[in-house]
Amino acid sequence: MKHDGVYLSVVIPAYNEEQRLPPTLQDVAAYLRNQPYGWEIAVVNDGSTDGTADAVRAVAVHEPRIRLLQYGRNRGKGYAVRHGMLHTSGEFRVFMDADNSTTIDHVAQFFPYFEMDFDVVIGSRDVAGAQIEVHQVWWKERLGDLGNLWIQFWAVPGIEDTQAGFKMFRGAAADDVFSRLTLDRWGFDVEALAVARARGYRIAERPIHWVNDPNSKVPTGAYLQVLREVVQVRLNLWRGAYGKK
Repeated sequence: MKHDGVYLSVVIPAYNEEQRLPPTLQDVAAYLRNQPYGWEIAVVNDGSTDGTADAVRAVAVHEPRIRLLQYGRNRGKGYAVRHGMLHTSGEFRVFMDADNSTTIDHVAQFFPYFEMDFDVVIGSRDVAGAQIEVHQVWWKERLGDLGNLWIQFWAVPGIEDTQAGFKMFRGAAADDVFSRLTLDRWGFDVEALAVARARGYRIAERPIHWVNDPNSKVPTGAYLQVLREVVQVRLNLWRGAYGKK
């Protein structure tokens, strides 16, 4: 399998990630160098106040296919992912977390689903076959379980895990979906999947190997913010704000 141009774009949002990001970039680049297709890595610096930008540049000196995208102030993970997905050119585009909680080699398991005419393939910690090597603290897991029931009821019934940070799109679907998103922070995953469904794209949910980072930067208040934003997504769906394919 040989592809000219950019076949896979990897988008990594980053906010104050000068410590965790360099080993993740090295791991992703090492994997991609062994693949028979063109690729790029786009790190979206979401208004970091530490040395994130310099850390990316230091790694990119040795790998020109790593790009740094940035803007002024912190806008939120949703904005950063949207910016990256709309400013990359891959035939397929995947976004992943800076802490490498789900490793890039999962794309090899995702590609066959695009051959089966799926348009979006998302990583899940809650379907059969998923492996969680390091769990979150118990109360975060319970909040996640309760939150998922709320999310399924209001926005995306049947999707077991909307919040895992590893999702892959056909390039055309990414352009269509992410250009319609309105949420800049933690609820963007739900909105992206709801928009994809509203636009007629087929979604596959696949098990992943996930390692929780105890230094996760997701604040407790993010859980409540997502629950509020899910209702906003539902209202947008009722109004037909996202359009239909």
